[in-house]
Amino acid sequence: MIPENAVDPSVPPSGTGCVECDEVGGWWVHLRRCALCGHVGCCDDSPAKHGTAHAQSTGHPVIRSFEPGEAWFWNYATSEYFESGPELAPPLSHPADQPVPGPAGRVPADWTERLDAH
Repeated sequence: MIPENAVDPSVPPSGTGCVECDEVGGWWVHLRRCALCGHVGCCDDSPAKHGTAHAQSTGHPVIRSFEPGEAWFWNYATSEYFESGPELAPPLSHPADQPVPGPAGRVPADWTERLDAH
């Protein structure tokens, strides 16, 4: 069960992309949303892994996928996967026309090789 104190359904997401990647001109593979504060970070397949870094630095253990059509949650504290969970404030994903990986114009042509190297 997802702990109630790890979720705030009233908080909207921080934006449409990874907060830290957007600050430095980085790119991501997939996006994750903190279920407590709404921080949007990149997934562990992304070069910078900002979603996990956010959970570790803040103690906010639960994330939700921020991909269109996905409603799963992950609890870092217990390593538990949940196919669904509480409804969060919209939007529930990045815009459907935002490419994956993204964002448009910042993903290097050799992105798959870069991921294989790390």
